[in-house]
Amino acid sequence: MINIRQIKIEVTNDNLDNLFFSITKKLHIKKEDIKSLKIFKKSIDARDKNHIYYIYEVSIAIENENKYLKDKDVYKTPDLSYKMPSKGNIKLEHRPVIIGCGPAGLFAAYILALNDFKPIIIERGKKVEERIKDVDLFWKTGKLNINSNVSFGEGGAGTFSDGKLNTCISDENNRIRKVFNTFIECGAHEDILYDYKPHIGTDILSNVIKNLRNKIIDLGGTFLYNSCLTNIIFENNKVTKIMINNQDTIDTDILILAIGNAARDTYKLLYNLGLNMTSKNFAVGLRVAHPQALIDKAQYGLKYSKLLSPATYKLTYHSSNNKGVYSFCMCPGGYVVNSSSINNRLAINGMSYYKRDSGYANSAIIATVSKEDFGNNVLDGIAYQERLEKKAYELGQGSIPIQTLKDFYNNTVLDKIEDISFIKGSYTYANLNELFSKEITLSIKEALNSFAYKINDFNNPNTILCGVETRTSSPVRICRDENYESNIKGIYPCGEGAGYAGGITSSAVDGIKVAEAIVSKYKM
Repeated sequence: MINIRQIKIEVTNDNLDNLFFSITKKLHIKKEDIKSLKIFKKSIDARDKNHIYYIYEVSIAIENENKYLKDKDVYKTPDLSYKMPSKGNIKLEHRPVIIGCGPAGLFAAYILALNDFKPIIIERGKKVEERIKDVDLFWKTGKLNINSNVSFGEGGAGTFSDGKLNTCISDENNRIRKVFNTFIECGAHEDILYDYKPHIGTDILSNVIKNLRNKIIDLGGTFLYNSCLTNIIFENNKVTKIMINNQDTIDTDILILAIGNAARDTYKLLYNLGLNMTSKNFAVGLRVAHPQALIDKAQYGLKYSKLLSPATYKLTYHSSNNKGVYSFCMCPGGYVVNSSSINNRLAINGMSYYKRDSGYANSAIIATVSKEDFGNNVLDGIAYQERLEKKAYELGQGSIPIQTLKDFYNNTVLDKIEDISFIKGSYTYANLNELFSKEITLSIKEALNSFAYKINDFNNPNTILCGVETRTSSPVRICRDENYESNIKGIYPCGEGAGYAGGITSSAVDGIKVAEAIVSKYKM
């Protein structure tokens, strides 16, 4: 097969017939010459608001394919199959154990299961089906289950997000392709393979996770829910067993730590047990919400704003006090959700369903924080997050504190908001100036004004702000060597919570890498 790049089709003319026509015109062939066609990539060129194009790259089967390779936009279709590592020969006495059932833990488990390792997956929360009920109950009543919520439970924090899959990491060994194909096998739409900003949607992702769980079980894996890691036992600097819920022990030679970045009790446990850890920079801020139509018009113009999928954006700013500020986890057609996992603390996140049809766009606008902001000790970043979440809880009296942009600039709480349908959970009006230091508040205010030069009316006075966004990435990194192993042998830190990923795809890929390291060294 061959791939053909740079096939431009105007949005209003986008259909399969025009796609075939564009290919035949480019290659000077007939439609009947094309034996099969598959979309390889699809993106949008919206630089000219009067003429917006889809840019396709396609894979086709055609006879005498070498004859067409002279064109600079034509090349041999690459082999994107995932290759399993060669198996090792060191015999394991016990089944490997994975702590955490987010993307990193699930894909580490899946690769191990495919190689007959029969992993045991430990999850402090519930199955995704039961977890959904707990989250819905929390949003409706405020009754929090500290082990089954937006942060904890099967699927990890990404389950109640947009299900975004875009990532900046390189795709060595076609691991990303393996992740996407696995998601499709488990129920995700096939467009994630070629869309320039792929997403699954939280409504579909929950079913995908359930199906992936069943794949792992069919391959001999075991899931233990409502099970929290409470101790690790070592002998001669090597893991020998773990304790669950302060009462049950499991013997193991291999322990994968795929904890999420909300697992603060686990961080403290690992630190006290002597695992090498370092603090790392992260970011905190507010969620900003606009009518989706405002973002669509700014990104696509009037002619196309109703023809295209809800628009996204990615914005950055360098403040006058030397803070980096940027948009994060942008959710077109999404919701702002209460993602608290600790009593008397409040944190928020963004979430979208597959159709992205809430009518509102939201994104975190966050400022970077470092040791200068939170302190020099390893766990100081966690303490800093907890202080902010305590402030937000008190400011909102247990509900999400919200404020108009006009009031945020004026340091007042006067304006009321007509439509709050995009918020999942209770809310209250409050002064968000009280959350952060003056430096962070100033940085966010400057950025919101600056972003209006890129997206018209971004700083509209009626724009809605919600607080507080604290869990953008892990505040610590659990150190590991070139073989992915910690200073305690047999322990493999993994994924976003361990400080090595940021998002569903990069976390899943890191889980695969850790599993590969184990497969290439050991056997069952």
